[in-house]
Amino acid sequence: MTLLNLILLAVAVGVFLKLRSVLGRRTGHEPPPYDPYSVDKPADNDKVVTLPTRNRDAGAARDRVIDAAGDPFAAPAAAYRWRGIADEGSALAGKLDQVASLDRYFDGNEFLAGARAAYEMIVTGFAAGNRDTLKPLLSPEVFKSFEAAITDREKKGLTVEQNFVGIGKAKITDAAISGTRIRLTVSFKSELTSCTRNADGVVLEGDPVTIREVTDVWTFERDARSRDPNWLLVATGAAAD
Repeated sequence: MTLLNLILLAVAVGVFLKLRSVLGRRTGHEPPPYDPYSVDKPADNDKVVTLPTRNRDAGAARDRVIDAAGDPFAAPAAAYRWRGIADEGSALAGKLDQVASLDRYFDGNEFLAGARAAYEMIVTGFAAGNRDTLKPLLSPEVFKSFEAAITDREKKGLTVEQNFVGIGKAKITDAAISGTRIRLTVSFKSELTSCTRNADGVVLEGDPVTIREVTDVWTFERDARSRDPNWLLVATGAAAD
């Protein structure tokens, strides 16, 4: 071996030993192995999307939930559509099913909310003799009867003084279908003060202070073919004793 080869070999051995002394040792500051499921984001890149944490017990936990309460991914049981309006399996529920089959947009709770509003408007409108308020809410026959009573009061110089307190309860008591026309009967329990005075202000009937509970049974009607969603009052009556 020539002198030059010996020098090159010595240099190579020296470089190898130097690299081994640097690369072959652990200092305790090395980064941990990369875990693709880690939820920690790299500090130098905040745009990295974090992957979800692995949950080895997820399957077992889901099985426990299923055992305790049924499959959470199963479709919920259909709610009874007339809850709070008619007892399930009752004759009224069957009639309301027929109404809904004729008018697929019919909603019992929405109807009752509208009936409550109409009841208050009609009662206060009649007491005030407001024909403009009454006419769009009543059938022609009922409006004719109401207008006749208002006209009679006016001729006699009578006025009705009324304070409508509110509706305590409103419930559908009956339903009927005739062709495309739907009729729903509603029982209202309301509270109000009411009295009738003559032209001199003397109370002839009622009491302006005492609150009375009044029960009325009214029937509303609409044509299911009509685009007009409003119901008209077609009959009035008092509750049977």
